[in-house]
Formats: sequence, C-alpha cells, structure tokens
Amino acid sequence: MQQIKKIDTTDKRKFYNYMNMKLTGLICEEEDWLANLSNASALLWLLLDDINWAGFYLHKNGELILGPFQGKPACTHIEIGKGVCGTAAKTRETQVIENVLEFSGHIACDSASRSEVVVPIVKDDKLIGVLDIDSPNFDRFNEEDGKYLEKFVNTLNKYVNWEDIK
Repeated sequence: MQQIKKIDTTDKRKFYNYMNMKLTGLICEEEDWLANLSNASALLWLLLDDINWAGFYLHKNGELILGPFQGKPACTHIEIGKGVCGTAAKTRETQVIENVLEFSGHIACDSASRSEVVVPIVKDDKLIGVLDIDSPNFDRFNEEDGKYLEKFVNTLNKYVNWEDIK
C-alpha cells in the first residue's frame, strides 16, 4: 500500500497533480471499477479540505444511481437533468456551483452542503456517471478545481474497465 500524505493546497496545480499521481498509483494495475471508484472516493476524502461528501453516481437504466462514496448517506436515485449531478450528466459539462442554495432544483442530500463540483464521466461518447464533491462552505470550488477534477476523471477513464457496470 502506498503512503499518502496531506500536502499544501494553496498551490492547486501542485496539489491536484499530486492527487492525480496518487490516484494513478492506486488504480493503474486494477481494472475493477468498484475497487477503483472506492479508492478514488477515499483519496478525495483524505486529501481535499473542507468537504463533506465525495463520490460517484453511475448511469444505469436512464438515471444516476449512488456508487462508492465517502460521507453521510446520500440520495440513491437522481434523475438525469435534475439537481447539480443530473445537470452535469445531461449537459456532459462540469458544474461548479459556488452556492447550491442559488441553484434552481438543487437536491439537498445533506442539508449542510453549500457548494458543489460535479464532473461528468464520459468514455467513448457514453455517459458512465458523475464525480460529485460537496462542501459545507460557500465558494469552496472554482473553475480551476473543475479543470483539475476533469483530469482526475480522465485518469479514471484511462485505467477503469467500465464495461462491467451493469
């Protein structure tokens, strides 16, 4: 098992490159999607400051279904196009929400959440699901976080065998 340590998060480029390197080390020799998403959500939970939820929703049967995560129990089903996660899934665009209370149709799985970033996971033009990270702080995420978390998702796409998701 590799050693993972907290590092300074003020330099986002350095921080996210470190996190992505650790993700690669955790998943590069494992194709199983469940094992990899479990470790990915644990890594996010361990390294990101000021978050209260980090995990995945997977696209199954025309909706998003709760996948591996860290945090409080969450909503199990999310309709495509509903809430921040459903919007990211529908538009296939990263959603960076500085204040979820101002997002029309926000789904409050945890009433303490105040900001959120959601990155769609798309491989070969097929929606796999979304990466969802919530924070109890307003303005926790910005476009830079979104950009680096897209690279995190690209690393998942490089190593994870999504074909086994049923």
